[in-house]
Amino acid sequence: MSLADQQAAFMRAILDEDTPLPKGWGNSHALGLSVYRGNYRHALMETLATSFERTGSYVGEELFRTARINHVIANPPSHWTVDAAGAGFDDTCAELFADNPEVAELAWLEWTMLELVGSPDTKPLTAQDFAEASAGFDDAQWLGLGLTFQPRAAARRVRHDLTSLWQSLDEEGAAVDRRGFEAEQGCLVWREGERPTFQMVEADAATAFTAVQTGARYGDLIGLLAGDEPDQAAIESAAGRAGAMLGRWLGGGLVIAFDA
Repeated sequence: MSLADQQAAFMRAILDEDTPLPKGWGNSHALGLSVYRGNYRHALMETLATSFERTGSYVGEELFRTARINHVIANPPSHWTVDAAGAGFDDTCAELFADNPEVAELAWLEWTMLELVGSPDTKPLTAQDFAEASAGFDDAQWLGLGLTFQPRAAARRVRHDLTSLWQSLDEEGAAVDRRGFEAEQGCLVWREGERPTFQMVEADAATAFTAVQTGARYGDLIGLLAGDEPDQAAIESAAGRAGAMLGRWLGGGLVIAFDA
């Protein structure tokens, strides 16, 4: 058996206690494996508890423990560090708390904020630098403008006021703010210097951010905001809104590079 085969067999035995022991193992190995499996599971559960403190506080210890167990079983970690165990926990919450979608939204926000702590340092492009560099752009260059945002910044459409919910969970003894929105809003998460932060934005601003982040050009952004079969007035309005979004992204330090 190769080393890779031995490692795979060992991992299968760690994840499922009903899996046969690796070839050549006896009772003493089984006892040691049992202890190791317990330590492994405890480490994963503690990592999730630390990564999602507000989510745990919101749903309560019993339900939070159930969510963590379900996540660990369905998503055995494959990363080199146990800290990555929280990836996808918001999806687990979405399934388990289908009647309370704010739980998954809160878990997503906590994980995104945590991811930003370890994101690479970058130098933001200032509004002045961008203005100087783009002063001579023609229409084709503007429509073909692409932006690079800081690593791990993210946006999502949500149905609950995550700012109020986050703050209420941060204050010991405060009443938990469970307010939802009548219509979807957006949540934009990024890093200011070394500090992760977030802001509630319009729903289509979140959609626009994700579109540009994944390759949409400035012309595509205007088209996205203008909607289907827009008239000239809608196009002009969309162009104005796209310009305002660009200004906010530059002002917030989210843009680190561009190409046209």
